Amino acid sequence: MVQNSDQHAGKLILLTAAGTGIGQGIALEAARQGADVALSYSHSSKGAQETVETIQAMGRRAIAVQADLSKVPDCLRLVDEAVEFLGGLDGLVNNAGVTLTLDFLDVTEKDFNDIYFLNIRGQFFTAQRAVPYMTKRGEQLQQRTGNWAGGSIINVSSVHGFVGCPGHSVYAGTKGAINAFSRELAVELCPSHIRVNVLAPGSIEVQSYFSNGDYNREFGNSLVPWGRIGLPQDCGYVASFMLSDAAEFLTGQVLYFDGGLTAKMALPIQPAPSKRGAST
Repeated sequence: MVQNSDQHAGKLILLTAAGTGIGQGIALEAARQGADVALSYSHSSKGAQETVETIQAMGRRAIAVQADLSKVPDCLRLVDEAVEFLGGLDGLVNNAGVTLTLDFLDVTEKDFNDIYFLNIRGQFFTAQRAVPYMTKRGEQLQQRTGNWAGGSIINVSSVHGFVGCPGHSVYAGTKGAINAFSRELAVELCPSHIRVNVLAPGSIEVQSYFSNGDYNREFGNSLVPWGRIGLPQDCGYVASFMLSDAAEFLTGQVLYFDGGLTAKMALPIQPAPSKRGAST
């Protein structure tokens, strides 16, 4: 288990869709590392409140804000309310998203809009609202301390933005868009000293996995070359580094965090026998 530290002491971080799952794992780890956090939720009010209470028990400040981030006014309101509570903004984790598994020929216009509006438009306009607040925070810290390692935005994507899987034509498209948008934004924001990176998880066991009565941990472990399925707290550990001052030189990167999933060939063949041959 990763031990508590203070690498986020004084940090003010907003995390979207952090009432459950990956977002919750990141929020809890950021708080363990010393951050005050604001988190959004769409439907999981119970999980969001439990997360807030857990963070408050650590001695950190926390607030939960309901928002439908497929709607641009909610994106803007969320950031404004978070900053009002926190008193500024150092980091943003754009985690809100929804998946869809459906044959390409069966996708409707509504399906397409629902997924794209939340998965990519929500990230775009939440980040757009957050950047001026981050810039102001940097100016204040620079004046007060003479040192600012920069703001940090993490956009959560997926391995589906890199590899193909049947039934994910719409979902994968949004994740590819997140990757491209984030690289572009990283370049634009370098002069503002705000870093933008992508965390692209593979198989991470969240509560929705268990809605399928056939799922169990043993099956989940069998999907991953590393030998075990990922957990939300795993995402918390790596995201905590990406948000930290220690990652000050990291920007414009897509990190596939997947236990070797994207590195493994999907060909249904047995391992080749060892043999010597000419090098190429």
